[in-house]
Amino acid sequence: MGNRRMKNKENNFAFIDGQNLNLGIQNMGWKLDYVRFRKYLTEKYSVTTAYYFIGYVPGNQPIYSELQKAGYVLVFKPTIPDSDGNVKGNIDADLVLQAMLDFSNYDKAIIVTSDGDFYSLVKHLYKNDKLCFVMSPYIKTCSTLLKKEAKERIVFMDNLRKKLEYK
Repeated sequence: MGNRRMKNKENNFAFIDGQNLNLGIQNMGWKLDYVRFRKYLTEKYSVTTAYYFIGYVPGNQPIYSELQKAGYVLVFKPTIPDSDGNVKGNIDADLVLQAMLDFSNYDKAIIVTSDGDFYSLVKHLYKNDKLCFVMSPYIKTCSTLLKKEAKERIVFMDNLRKKLEYK
């Protein structure tokens, strides 16, 4: 156990767009095992802190508890129903702000999203050598802007099904 810690001396943070991750994986027809995903981030990418940004919905408390138990730091955004009654909790500004507030606390950042709204954050992290990579849940819905700004530092989750599927 001690050896692994020596090898992974990086202190990387993950910033996860919860809804984007969830919908992206669903679109591929499988369900993510969040416990395995958190372990994967730690073991493969030395992620010490994994922020999970999510719209707060009363009644989803059991899900939030499970995520916290799995080792995610939950950051809630109040949700508001739109005109059709669909709940929207836009976390974009919160994720960007957290990534910048913590900028000096991590070696590299992993941004988990396919949302092009994060392109300026990704561009800034890349330029300052702070981007480990962008992890896009779903290649088909990944923003072209993100692909452009992350350059070679983008990975897609479609090939992680065997490792991370909830069974």
